[in-house]
Amino acid sequence: MIAQHTQRDWLPIIRQFEAIVGENHVVRRKEELLVYECDGLTSYRNRPSVVVLPRTTEEVAEVVKVCDRHQIPFVARGSGTGLSGGALPTEDCVLIVTSLMKRILSIDLENQRIVVQPGVINNWVTQAVSGAGFYYAPDPSSQIICSVGGNVAENSGGVHCLKYGVTTNHVLGLKLVLPDGSIVDVGGTIPEMPGYDLTGVFVGSEGTLGIATEITLKILKTPESIRVLLADFTSVEAAGATVSDIISAGIIPGGMELMDNFSINAVEDVVCTNCYPRDAAAILLVEVDGLEVEAEENSRRVEAICYQNGARQVQIATDLEERLTLWKGRKAAFAAMGKISPDYYVQDGVIPRTKLEYVLGEIEALGEQYGYRVANVFHAGDGNLHPLILYNHSIPGALEQVEELGGAILKLCVAVGGSISGEHGIGADKRCYMPEMFTDADLETMKWVRQAFDPQGIANPGKIFPTPRTCGEAARAEAASQFEGIERF
Repeated sequence: MIAQHTQRDWLPIIRQFEAIVGENHVVRRKEELLVYECDGLTSYRNRPSVVVLPRTTEEVAEVVKVCDRHQIPFVARGSGTGLSGGALPTEDCVLIVTSLMKRILSIDLENQRIVVQPGVINNWVTQAVSGAGFYYAPDPSSQIICSVGGNVAENSGGVHCLKYGVTTNHVLGLKLVLPDGSIVDVGGTIPEMPGYDLTGVFVGSEGTLGIATEITLKILKTPESIRVLLADFTSVEAAGATVSDIISAGIIPGGMELMDNFSINAVEDVVCTNCYPRDAAAILLVEVDGLEVEAEENSRRVEAICYQNGARQVQIATDLEERLTLWKGRKAAFAAMGKISPDYYVQDGVIPRTKLEYVLGEIEALGEQYGYRVANVFHAGDGNLHPLILYNHSIPGALEQVEELGGAILKLCVAVGGSISGEHGIGADKRCYMPEMFTDADLETMKWVRQAFDPQGIANPGKIFPTPRTCGEAARAEAASQFEGIERF
């Protein structure tokens, strides 16, 4: 993924950008551009030709019009926390960064909605309405730094996605800048709008259909009662069986997360919650919420199911501080891996809950086959796995091996009836595995939608869909040859 610099004369184009957003909001120096060469998937890097930081819808539209006139590819980027290379700059591109678009435009508590710019941080939405007894349900682990615009692009989820759904279930309407610079509104202020569901088409489109500049979100009333249970088990299989039994009993928790022993100890080494038993093979975090009587009854039933499946003990937290402590370790799991390994490669497959025990066993076998440790942290309730493959990037060939291992895990997920992504998106990382899930006709139909929005193909090109240039032996050979000559700073 190395830049091939063209002979394009950038100076007059940069002057046009500066006239739109101001000189201080255009980044062009090589050492400053390094900050933007990757997103959270740091193993892929590519430097943009120029970075533009608009503050309004109109500025975004004018910047995109310049790109359209000159047929310059552009990539939208929020906080850069994505884990699939969705905001990875492409060759000879303009990176349009929305981090300065961080205004909350309106709050309508009576109708339970809020309008924000894309640079607003996920957690700010809840903070803005929590005093009135509301909250925003989608809560990725990176919620204190990830932006709402990025959540829309990737259709992010979080620990509460089991009961409350992912981002698309909470977006009512969008103001969009299309790839020709035109401004359109899709959706609205009510959950169901007549006509084509263009909001649904756009959410999760990973920046390939345009840029969202205003986002109308649904907010929810804070439940009357919330309880968090932490059960520890002597086997991962027992914890997995508990997940299925809880759902089979007709209980839909607000969240249900599973962590294996490797993840437990990594978290305790870093976060020191002193809540996660280090000798447990797995722990299960279950949050139940609703009316007081409902939460109490479901909490009792979940506790009983855990013990029936061999749980050694079950902790129950009812007040806010105790609940946050139990969740703290899970939220910090990805970051904790940085203490025990120089690098990690995370995947994002989805499987049926009934296949949990089998797939976890297969992942362990694959890790042994390839010679890499794999930590498992995942949204157990909806089968969204997050296997973290630990490796050292400085060892020649290690990245290629862990990518191959990650691909084998994704193929396993598809083979048991699952998916190659639950919330991280496809981006540049998983585009080569799209044919594992979709036929040629399926992919062609998706491309027709993309072409309808972006006939010139300038919006985040090279993402989502496989091409011979990005997914073949020739592509890998080309990347290797380019790597040898990359300029280092």
